[in-house]
Amino acid sequence: MPISMTNDIMRQIIMDHYSHPNNKRLPNDINAYKTLHMHSDNCIDDIDVYLKIDNKIVVDACFEGRACAISTASTDIMCDLLIDKTLEQALYIIDEYIKMIHEQPFDESVLDEALAFINTSKQAARIRCATIGWNAANKIIEDDNK
Repeated sequence: MPISMTNDIMRQIIMDHYSHPNNKRLPNDINAYKTLHMHSDNCIDDIDVYLKIDNKIVVDACFEGRACAISTASTDIMCDLLIDKTLEQALYIIDEYIKMIHEQPFDESVLDEALAFINTSKQAARIRCATIGWNAANKIIEDDNK
């Protein structure tokens, strides 16, 4: 765990992004976005993730729907991290986040506030919540790269 991030700070980051998500909204021009619907059978999570990709760059990312605190916060942070990244950079960030969630070696330098989810693997039922938006973005980008 990053030395500067205590459990209290991690909890505060999660609750701030849950209570006041920066990226929870429908896109203005929905037809300009790639989208994927995701839901969980184990939680209330039922979201649509939207990525606007232009010239292999994620120029906007947002989501809409109903989700628990972990899912909302992790997806909101993911959107912040992916905006203005090339598809290659975005896939790298997603991959490093998934490695972290599954307790594998990862590059913490690209995760910023997503590091708040470093202990998610200790609550196995929350792994799906913490990755649902990330898995959607990953699929959207992979499909766009075909």
